[in-house]
Amino acid sequence: MPLEVPSKTFTRAEVAKHNATDDSVWFIIDSVVYDVSDFLDAHPGGEAVLRQVAGKDATVDFYNLHRHEVLQKYSDLVVGTIAGEKQSIITPKPGDLSPVPYAEPLWLTPQFKSPYYNDSHRRLQKAMRIFTDQYITPEALEAERTGAHISQELIDRMSKAGVLHMRMGPGKHLHGVNLLDGAVDGKEFDYFHDLICGQEGVRPACRGFNDGNMAGMVIGLTCILNYCKEPTLKKRVTDEVFGGKKKICLAITEAFAGSDVANLRTTATKTPDGKHYIVNGTKKWITNGVFCDYFVTGVKTDKGLSVLLIERGEGVETKAIKTSYSPTAGTAFVTFDNVKVPVENLLGQENKGIYVILSNFNHERWTMACGTSRYMRLVVEESLKWAHQRIVFGKRLIDQPVIRLKLAKMIALVESHQAWLEQITYQMCHMPYAQQAQHLGGPIGLLKMSITRAAHEIADEAVQIWGGRGLTQTGMGRVIENFNRCYKFDAILGGAEEVLGDLGVRQAMKGFPKAVL
Repeated sequence: MPLEVPSKTFTRAEVAKHNATDDSVWFIIDSVVYDVSDFLDAHPGGEAVLRQVAGKDATVDFYNLHRHEVLQKYSDLVVGTIAGEKQSIITPKPGDLSPVPYAEPLWLTPQFKSPYYNDSHRRLQKAMRIFTDQYITPEALEAERTGAHISQELIDRMSKAGVLHMRMGPGKHLHGVNLLDGAVDGKEFDYFHDLICGQEGVRPACRGFNDGNMAGMVIGLTCILNYCKEPTLKKRVTDEVFGGKKKICLAITEAFAGSDVANLRTTATKTPDGKHYIVNGTKKWITNGVFCDYFVTGVKTDKGLSVLLIERGEGVETKAIKTSYSPTAGTAFVTFDNVKVPVENLLGQENKGIYVILSNFNHERWTMACGTSRYMRLVVEESLKWAHQRIVFGKRLIDQPVIRLKLAKMIALVESHQAWLEQITYQMCHMPYAQQAQHLGGPIGLLKMSITRAAHEIADEAVQIWGGRGLTQTGMGRVIENFNRCYKFDAILGGAEEVLGDLGVRQAMKGFPKAVL
């Protein structure tokens, strides 16, 4: 849809008279006339740039320097349009699909079909995009810049809309919940619906806020849903978290043990009466840990690993850690100093917590693969747009064969990994949770490893296409800079590439036949 503008019209000759000779500065962008006479002093780039295009058509110059949304921000400067001309540049409204080739997964492209998605998936995608565009993106952009934590207002809104519930994947926790005004019935919600929520949620292109937006819940609350044996405790915690009243995170990683979870040093020792554990130790790089109320914590017990639900209280301290992405993620160093935890807070079986941790990893890693693959697609869309509007050496970038080759490589990586992701997702839809833990750990590990390797290639090619703008946190290349600075989080969090690759091969070797050359 075009920009909404006043009905008054002008000729190009009339606009040309406002050429700064009497401090009246008008210009044209895509047939829309702007009067910036009173904006000269306020223009962030200085008034000289505006005076250079006074009285002229500044469309090409503008789109070499600014993103389209700048025009929406300064719509009050519009005075009319050029008579007999129509706007040609698309202004998307909340919920719109992008018409740019490869900007959307093939199943959302009218010319293509998919066996995986039905009408409920399409309704959810539409509703989730509108919700993201209207409510998540504006806050994400500001929080990514300032480092502010997610607002209670947005958490409450997501709770009421069922967005928090859907991010946990399929399950009974969705039954009877109104999901985005009936976009999908909780009983028919499957992993493709889950994939849609994950992919739509990253479109604001704010990697720090993406984790700050309750990522700790996505990877932590699953342990409560699947392994909490005390019904009263389970209901209290899930009600508080889904209701937006409390926040939860997963606290496994330590300075001593990252992907090597078997060597955790945080200890949990039972009291003589057997009613409590006394927990001592530290956790590091804990997403959302700064502002969480509950910590799903990996601990060392007398004969192995166990997982405990620890509430924030006496002996629990958190300290923010500065990382490459925004502080809005709430990344924390957590200290447990003689923390008293009721034995009822044990998740799964004592000394068998490794099974809780490893089964929990599958959904976490799959979710990260969903997000990374969608963020890569967004980089492709941005780069295709930029290549069509950027003029260098008298040519558009897209007219250079070397640029087309870079784009071809990026597109191929995005499309192939989306197809692999959908194949894994189909298997998840047809396997009980226990079978997923048994059969999909390796394939999901390989998928995540390959996607983050692809992200490395796409980040590299994109920055070369964008040049200095791809290294600048604001303006035209904002999305590219954020992706290039933050894509490594997905290569490390949830298991490093090398560890996941090894996992995939080792799992394949378990059932290796006696086959010879």
